[in-house]
Amino acid sequence: MTLALESGYWNALGEGVGAIILYCLVGLALMLVGFFAIDLTTPGKLRELVVASKPNALIVSAAGMISMAFIVVFAVLATGGSGRLIEGLLAAVVFGLVGIVAQVISVRVVEKITGIDIGRTLHSDTYTPEVLVVAAAHFALGLVVAFAIL
Repeated sequence: MTLALESGYWNALGEGVGAIILYCLVGLALMLVGFFAIDLTTPGKLRELVVASKPNALIVSAAGMISMAFIVVFAVLATGGSGRLIEGLLAAVVFGLVGIVAQVISVRVVEKITGIDIGRTLHSDTYTPEVLVVAAAHFALGLVVAFAIL
């Protein structure tokens, strides 16, 4: 029995690895844009509140990052199988950015409707239960937006 690789195996493997790296970079960039979008639309400097270990800021940041990950994953899923790498990457960026904007706006609307003072909540030194509503809104709306991308 001989072990023979199919013609073009190494080329296909290299292209696959390259695609993984490029989609990873696009995903990372979108995750960072998503975090900064949450930070910009949230009262106070979210990054500083996280570094200061404010429990509610940590919960909102974690939920926001998970929701952004859903959006990025579905944007990549919706575009990654096309076989045309550049078109897939571009579509993932566009879908990801639109999804991030839709999700951030939706969460701010939920905060307004529920009457949650997100600024006070994030700056609190102790855990406050209303932060779970904001975290759930991030998580749920991230899923909704992610599925809308498909």
